Amino acid sequence: MNHTNRQESILVLGAGELGFEVLRHLAQHADKHPSVRIYAQLRPSTIESTDPAKKQHVDQLRALGIETVAGDVATSGQEALAALLAPYDTVISCIGFSAGRSTQVKITKAVLKAEVKRYVPWQFGVDYDTIGRGSAQDVFDEQLDVRDLLRAQSGTEWLIVATGMFTSFLFDPSFGVVDLEHDSVHALGSWENRVTVTTPEDIGLLTTVILFHEPRFKHDTIFVAGDTLSYGEMADELERQLGRTLTREAWSTDHLSKALAADPDNNLLKYHAVFAAGGGVAWPKETTFNYRQGIETVDVSTWISRHLVK
Repeated sequence: MNHTNRQESILVLGAGELGFEVLRHLAQHADKHPSVRIYAQLRPSTIESTDPAKKQHVDQLRALGIETVAGDVATSGQEALAALLAPYDTVISCIGFSAGRSTQVKITKAVLKAEVKRYVPWQFGVDYDTIGRGSAQDVFDEQLDVRDLLRAQSGTEWLIVATGMFTSFLFDPSFGVVDLEHDSVHALGSWENRVTVTTPEDIGLLTTVILFHEPRFKHDTIFVAGDTLSYGEMADELERQLGRTLTREAWSTDHLSKALAADPDNNLLKYHAVFAAGGGVAWPKETTFNYRQGIETVDVSTWISRHLVK
């Protein structure tokens, strides 16, 4: 893209853990290319909030030269959302599953109705095409609905960035794989099963680089990875850096299927079952965009040393 010829306006929906990193890296890019303008969609209540934490968050965005746009994606209808999105050349959705069911499809339909030139949907995660429909995690089917909508048209360019799991989530006690309080670690499926992880910071950087790559990526899925490793390798690295032995237990696909049958609405078990099945949740780092471009990312060993080693 020749930045000197025309303005390029980019709207990021949401400024949470991932959205803020995407915005930060876009703002750094825009610093070097004055024709690029960055906007952040936030709830009106967030923009006007007197809560110190929210106010600081908004002030940080503005200090980066990012303009805020008031709108509530969760409560807006498709028509209102399309009107909100229409003025922008590129829309990047950083609004994830927590926004509720059917939100991803609603945003996508609004993007297409608004005839936005380019769209990066919330697909910062696993390889939904490989996992396919009817997996244990039913919210993944909506991700395939989004892909079907985008592939059925040609008016809006789309770009999917597949990142694997957020690195921090793999180690979050609530996820149940790593429990350092009880010195235990679990494998989903088997110790040989592999998982791809990337930090939000790296996703923000790589999404920005991919967006402005020449030649321009169009109607494409780009795979990135901070790291890809087995649960066994993760456990070994934890023991090495923490200097203590961890109790290891593998949760087999059979064990997780039975657990899910007994508790079918358990969202965490749904994720466990999909990752235990092993398909579409990992890809070799050597095949990724960042590896081919020589862009360094935070691997699991580095993440552990920064966040878990006292």
